[in-house]
Amino acid sequence: MTTFDKREQGFEAKFAHDEELMFKVTARSNKLLGLWAASQLGLSGDAAASYAAALVTEHLESRTIDEVLDQVSGDLRGKGVAREQVAQKLQECLHQAMQQLEAKKE
Repeated sequence: MTTFDKREQGFEAKFAHDEELMFKVTARSNKLLGLWAASQLGLSGDAAASYAAALVTEHLESRTIDEVLDQVSGDLRGKGVAREQVAQKLQECLHQAMQQLEAKKE
């Protein structure tokens, strides 16, 4: 195996690792956002867990951040929560999810 082949394998492994990490961060942050949104909607227990799980699993591979924001802000519109508040909470959830995953590695 040449140095070029080893280098290529290294880049491929890093890409796969980064994609897996981004998938985990996104799923975890969507769950955290879903739990927060559920509490804003007055849901608790199994209903809150179901809402959060649905946010994670629906259109798992093709869902964008904007679609998640649209759904959650639409659900919370009746509670007087603006899209900007949901976007800010999503950023907090992304940060929290990254911290949780990094702590899990250690």
